[in-house]
Amino acid sequence: MYRHAADPWHLAERWYERRKYDLTVAVLPQEHYRRAFEPACSVGELTRRLAVRCDTVLACDRVDDAVSTAQQRTSEFPQVTVRQMTIPEQWPEGTFDLIVLSELLYYLDAATLDSVLEHTVTALEPGGTLATVHWNHPADEHLSTGSGIAETLAQLPGMHLLADHRESDFVLQIHQRLRPDGSIPPTPAEREGLA
Repeated sequence: MYRHAADPWHLAERWYERRKYDLTVAVLPQEHYRRAFEPACSVGELTRRLAVRCDTVLACDRVDDAVSTAQQRTSEFPQVTVRQMTIPEQWPEGTFDLIVLSELLYYLDAATLDSVLEHTVTALEPGGTLATVHWNHPADEHLSTGSGIAETLAQLPGMHLLADHRESDFVLQIHQRLRPDGSIPPTPAEREGLA
């Protein structure tokens, strides 16, 4: 699909997509992140929004043409690196305080999904943020829906659900990794002494 169009899903043009990306970034509980990982970044539209909130962003996609477009669209952000990688086989080194899994998990069979989520939890720092957002309508190429993905994520050990935004079209969730002592990370209001 990327061979015939730089943005085959019109991610930069559609109000639906722009609104969804803006909501995704708006619901992040921390104003600033040190190191973010965004696999399956496609053409980099969400990556651009993450860049203004993060010291560094590692984005990747398995499709070379998508990587090239994402590199062009994020070239003004020196803190963004876009690579061609296939997860979970090519999972990056180190840990992240933000991992974003957007429009990805419903493509994965059960074994691959389990592996990706295991890598995700392991790579997420204590107190770190996992943002997920997925289309919620059945699609021929999808093995699940946003609601189905949410049910799977609810079983993840060591994670706490902070935000659960559901619309007919998509499900957007924010999970936080528990602290080493098992406690829940503070909410945005608690961080600022409001609650």
